[in-house]
Amino acid sequence: MSKYLIIANYSAEGVKGVMAVGGSARKTAVESSIAQLGGSVESFYFGFGEGDAYVVVDLPDNVAAASIGLQVGASGMAATRTIVLLTPEEIDRAVQAPSVYRPPGS
Repeated sequence: MSKYLIIANYSAEGVKGVMAVGGSARKTAVESSIAQLGGSVESFYFGFGEGDAYVVVDLPDNVAAASIGLQVGASGMAATRTIVLLTPEEIDRAVQAPSVYRPPGS
Protein backbone atom coordinates (compact mmCIF):
# COMPACT_ATOMS: atom_id res chain seq x y z
CA MET A 1 0.00 0.00 0.00
CA SER A 2 1.08 3.54 -0.69
CA LYS A 3 0.21 6.53 1.48
CA TYR A 4 -1.25 9.76 0.11
CA LEU A 5 -2.33 13.12 1.50
CA ILE A 6 -5.45 14.36 -0.25
CA ILE A 7 -6.24 18.04 0.21
CA ALA A 8 -9.80 18.91 -0.77
CA ASN A 9 -11.27 22.32 -1.48
CA TYR A 10 -15.05 22.43 -1.56
CA SER A 11 -17.04 24.46 -4.06
CA ALA A 12 -19.89 26.57 -2.68
CA GLU A 13 -22.26 23.68 -3.41
CA GLY A 14 -19.89 21.26 -1.70
CA VAL A 15 -19.83 23.41 1.43
CA LYS A 16 -23.63 23.46 1.41
CA GLY A 17 -23.59 19.66 1.23
CA VAL A 18 -21.26 19.40 4.23
CA MET A 19 -23.43 21.86 6.15
CA ALA A 20 -26.55 19.84 5.33
CA VAL A 21 -25.29 16.47 6.60
CA GLY A 22 -22.28 17.32 8.77
CA GLY A 23 -18.62 16.45 8.87
CA SER A 24 -19.03 12.90 10.21
CA ALA A 25 -21.22 11.96 7.26
CA ARG A 26 -18.59 13.33 4.86
CA LYS A 27 -15.88 11.29 6.59
CA THR A 28 -18.01 8.14 6.31
CA ALA A 29 -18.62 8.78 2.60
CA VAL A 30 -14.89 9.24 1.96
CA GLU A 31 -14.06 6.08 3.92
CA SER A 32 -16.54 4.14 1.78
CA SER A 33 -15.09 5.48 -1.49
CA ILE A 34 -11.53 4.70 -0.43
CA ALA A 35 -12.52 1.19 0.75
CA GLN A 36 -14.08 0.47 -2.66
CA LEU A 37 -10.67 1.19 -4.18
CA GLY A 38 -9.02 -1.30 -1.81
CA GLY A 39 -7.70 1.30 0.61
CA SER A 40 -8.34 2.80 4.03
CA VAL A 41 -8.47 6.23 5.64
CA GLU A 42 -5.78 6.84 8.24
CA SER A 43 -6.98 10.32 9.23
CA PHE A 44 -9.56 12.88 8.16
CA TYR A 45 -9.48 16.49 9.30
CA PHE A 46 -11.30 19.64 8.27
CA GLY A 47 -9.30 22.85 8.20
CA PHE A 48 -9.68 26.45 7.26
CA GLY A 49 -7.27 28.43 5.21
CA GLU A 50 -5.69 26.89 2.12
CA GLY A 51 -7.56 23.55 2.28
CA ASP A 52 -11.00 22.53 3.50
CA ALA A 53 -10.23 18.87 4.24
CA TYR A 54 -7.01 16.95 4.79
CA VAL A 55 -7.24 13.19 4.36
CA VAL A 56 -4.39 10.69 4.74
CA VAL A 57 -5.18 7.43 2.96
CA ASP A 58 -3.55 4.12 2.17
CA LEU A 59 -4.26 3.02 -1.40
CA PRO A 60 -2.96 0.13 -3.49
CA ASP A 61 -1.27 2.32 -6.11
CA ASN A 62 -1.21 5.57 -8.07
CA VAL A 63 -4.06 4.37 -10.30
CA ALA A 64 -6.37 4.15 -7.27
CA ALA A 65 -5.19 7.59 -6.11
CA ALA A 66 -5.86 9.04 -9.56
CA SER A 67 -9.29 7.40 -9.60
CA ILE A 68 -10.45 9.09 -6.40
CA GLY A 69 -9.10 12.44 -7.60
CA LEU A 70 -10.93 12.12 -10.90
CA GLN A 71 -14.18 11.07 -9.20
CA VAL A 72 -14.08 13.99 -6.78
CA GLY A 73 -13.22 16.48 -9.51
CA ALA A 74 -15.96 15.19 -11.82
CA SER A 75 -18.54 15.74 -9.07
CA GLY A 76 -18.01 19.50 -9.26
CA MET A 77 -18.43 19.63 -5.47
CA ALA A 78 -14.72 19.73 -4.65
CA ALA A 79 -11.27 19.83 -6.17
CA THR A 80 -8.39 17.80 -4.80
CA ARG A 81 -4.64 17.90 -4.71
CA THR A 82 -2.94 14.56 -4.01
CA ILE A 83 0.52 14.28 -2.51
CA VAL A 84 2.43 11.00 -2.41
CA LEU A 85 3.82 10.47 1.09
CA LEU A 86 7.08 8.62 1.70
CA THR A 87 8.40 7.14 4.92
CA PRO A 88 11.89 7.98 6.16
CA GLU A 89 12.89 4.41 5.27
CA GLU A 90 11.69 4.89 1.68
CA ILE A 91 13.83 8.02 1.43
CA ASP A 92 16.77 6.01 2.78
CA ARG A 93 16.25 3.50 -0.05
CA ALA A 94 15.96 6.34 -2.58
CA VAL A 95 19.26 7.79 -1.40
CA GLN A 96 20.89 4.38 -1.87
CA ALA A 97 19.45 3.81 -5.37
CA PRO A 98 22.11 4.03 -8.05
CA SER A 99 21.55 6.99 -10.32
CA VAL A 100 23.57 9.16 -12.65
CA TYR A 101 22.06 12.59 -13.09
CA ARG A 102 23.51 15.24 -15.35
CA PRO A 103 22.26 18.74 -14.57
CA PRO A 104 21.23 20.91 -17.50
CA GLY A 105 24.23 22.52 -19.19
CA SER A 106 26.76 20.04 -17.85
